[in-house]
Formats: sequence, C-alpha cells, structure tokens
Amino acid sequence: MENKVHTFSLNIDWELIRLISQIDRFDASWTTIEKKEGQSLKQLKTIATVRSVGASTRIEGSKMSDEEVEVLLKEIDITKIVDRDSQEVVGYFETLDLISESFEDISISESSLKNLHNILLKHSKKDEWHKGDYKQHSNAVEAKLPDGTRQIIFQTTEAGFPMQDAMRMLIDWYLNDKETHPLVKCALFAYDFVSIHPFQDGNGRLSRLLTTLLLMKHGYKWIQYVSFEHEIESRKTAYYSVLRSCQSQRPNEDVTEWIRFFFDALGNIQNQLMTKLGSKGVETRLSPREKSILTFIENNAGCKSGDIAKKLGIPSPTVKRILPALIKKKLIEKFGTGPGTNYSIL
Repeated sequence: MENKVHTFSLNIDWELIRLISQIDRFDASWTTIEKKEGQSLKQLKTIATVRSVGASTRIEGSKMSDEEVEVLLKEIDITKIVDRDSQEVVGYFETLDLISESFEDISISESSLKNLHNILLKHSKKDEWHKGDYKQHSNAVEAKLPDGTRQIIFQTTEAGFPMQDAMRMLIDWYLNDKETHPLVKCALFAYDFVSIHPFQDGNGRLSRLLTTLLLMKHGYKWIQYVSFEHEIESRKTAYYSVLRSCQSQRPNEDVTEWIRFFFDALGNIQNQLMTKLGSKGVETRLSPREKSILTFIENNAGCKSGDIAKKLGIPSPTVKRILPALIKKKLIEKFGTGPGTNYSIL
C-alpha cells in the first residue's frame, strides 16, 4: 500500500509492518529490563558512547580507533585538542552527552538544530566561520575513499531560500504530523535532513545525533545503550548506496528502501543489546557483578583480571573468584598463565 508522508512516497507492506512491530515489542518490555539491569546498563552506556563517537566521526573520515577515542575522552584537555580528528571526537561526545542528559528539553526547531551544530563543531578551528549557521555555499554529500580522495554521493538542496524553505517544511511537518508512526517520522527526518544538508559541514554527524535525539524523545531510550552509529559504520557501503538510490528520484522520491534499511539497522542493534545484557540461557541467572564483568570482557577481549577490577571498581579478590565461575559456565575463555593471563568471550 503506497502512502504519501511529508513529500515522500512510502510503500507500507507486511515486511515493514513486521519490522516496526518487532522494534515496538522490544520497546514495550524495556522498562522491566531497565529496572533489572542497572549496573550492566551503566557500563553499556559508556561503551556505546565511545563506539558511537568513534564510528560517526570515522564515517566522515576520522582515523581514530575506539581505543584512541576512549583515551582522549578520559583525558580531555582543551589545550591539547589541536588535530582535526580530536576536535571532531570531543565535539561529537559533548553533543551526544547533552542529548543523553537533556533530550526532553531540546526542542525540534531551527534554533535548537543550529545550537547543536555549534556544539558539535565548537572545538574545530577550521569550522569557526560557519558553525551554528546555515550554509552559505551549496555542498554535496561525499564519501571519503581509502586513498584519501572523495566521491560525490549526491547533490543537496541549494543554499539560500531553497534550503531555508526545505528546513522550515521539514520541521513544520515533523511537529504537526500526528498520524505517522514515530519510527517512520524519525527515519524520514534523518533522511530529509541529510538530503537538504543545511550546514556547510557536519551534516552527516548531526543527522546521526538527531536520530538518537528523536528516538529518545519518542520513548526509545534503549538507543543510548547501544551504538546506532557503529551499525551504520559497519554498513557504510549500503548506507551510501541506499541514500544515493532514493536521492536519484528527488523530489517526491520513494523512500521505502531507506525506511527498510533504517528499521533493519535498529532491529539488529536491539538484538545486539539483548545479547549484551545476557537475556537468554544461563546469563539470566548471573548476578549483577557477574553480568558486569562478562559485559566488560565481551567489549575488551584479552583483558586481565586487574584491568577488570580497576575499570569496574570491583575488589580484585571478588573478580578472581567470579572469573573461574564464568569459565565453568562456558561464557568466557582463559588464555595464558601467571601475569600474562587474560580473558575473552567464548
């Protein structure tokens, strides 16, 4: 069944309905999960934040690994943020942190979007001239190739009145459409925002941040405990391909392909989240500390007992008592002997 939503065509078939239902069923059970998994969620949020910051900036060309991002975020010193990759990482982290803490108070308005853009680029010397303001020159969506060159994915809305009108239309539609399912609205807002490309730079990063903001405002708060950005990075080729495919029909394009891509990505990270929380089998019988240690090992393969104790704030004797129990339950593996002993997920 073809529908018109905002300026788009959308074919709502049984597959799309199934994906929406799958995401919403998970969401309906989230409150119960959240109450039960307090300690594990704190750690997952820390891990997800690092992965989100690293992935979203790498999509745009950053070279920093998750490990390097984690070190930088622990030792932020404004005087040392001199290279562009570090500036982008810190800006993304601060914007994501603001969204996580204050999403209910952030309105969906042009002024709010400009403010988020200003925070995103506030440490970037190269972007001082345009941060927080709409673009003055037309731009394009580009992908950075491994050899350092850039490839144009598609052209965007022309700077000036066409872009300003498009942004007003997008926000007016989002605020006034009370019939479209919230997940569809989130997906379409992210798509149209990146298609318009209202800012000179930082649009891709901001579109992913806005996705998190909109999902949280609609009650999908589990998104902060898993990295949507990391999922997009792992599907980067398909991500750009779907955008290009839909964009080729602009204006009034059919965005069914994008909606399916978006929902499939959300469904996949929901599954990842449930796996991390250990909702099945023997893991459901683990104590909060056991779950916390298991989650840490899953995201830090090759870690030692001392690392676990230090990072989680659990006494070393307790960690050394729990590790053999997790090995016995066939959840982790032990490698090496003596001081070189380390652990990984089985």
